[in-house]
Amino acid sequence: MGRVAAILLALLVGACLAAPLYAAHVSGTDPFRTNVLGALPDGAPVMEALPGQLGAVPVGPGWRGAYALGADGLGRDVAARLLYGGRASLAIAAGATLICLTLAAVLGVLAGFLAGPVDAVIAGGLDLLWAFPVTLLAICLAAVLVGSEQGGSLLIPAGILSVVYIPYVARPIRAQVAGLRHAEFVTAARATGAAPTRVLIRHILPQLRGTLLAFLPLVAGMVLLTEASLSVLSIGVQAPHASWGTLLSDGQALVSSRPLVAIAPGVLILITVLCLNVLASTTKQRP
Repeated sequence: MGRVAAILLALLVGACLAAPLYAAHVSGTDPFRTNVLGALPDGAPVMEALPGQLGAVPVGPGWRGAYALGADGLGRDVAARLLYGGRASLAIAAGATLICLTLAAVLGVLAGFLAGPVDAVIAGGLDLLWAFPVTLLAICLAAVLVGSEQGGSLLIPAGILSVVYIPYVARPIRAQVAGLRHAEFVTAARATGAAPTRVLIRHILPQLRGTLLAFLPLVAGMVLLTEASLSVLSIGVQAPHASWGTLLSDGQALVSSRPLVAIAPGVLILITVLCLNVLASTTKQRP
């Protein structure tokens, strides 16, 4: 299962990275430009009137070439936007996960290894963050930061999501380091005159590799879901960027007439998170 999940995830990432090629050579459209007055290659309008529907409805999926998955409410190619949205969602998930693991590792190691007042201060800060529900804390931070002049940057949601998950990684690392500090091999190293820095680098940090590798896909999956939630609430990824969450939001008004616009990004989010969870389970089971 782990190999299948890794291959499927690699295919998703590769497809999203190829978004510019798809838009230029297959779709032939700009996925970020409104095209309500445009036409398909065969001359049919992108927005069409359907019996019993008020106003124009975007064209449905053609399953090949331009508008393979149809158009959204502004006449934009859904397939191209899915690939571009995946680039943003996966970039945020990767960036936030790396930042989160790095900061959590530093804080957890310092608290567990130094103990005393340093541990009390760091543990208190982690407990304060831990007290807030993740989604509520992310919404509060996003509501403040997204309104800034840098609201359109992907760094804003990545930074927010990296902060809210730090306690969930730092606390286990802190506990693991505190236990390793009194382990026999660490005591033996100190008895031979090894400096604290050498003990930390040579004997303790290598023991954390498995923990961080197990957290990597797990945190990435949680970040992906939280980013989608924020984007659906319009406080996540902002224009001109698009993510799977913003595509879900765009498709809400078309659920009755063009449900694929909302279903497609939801399915991709589901598949990606499932693959990441399978990889996390596989990593935990390794000796």
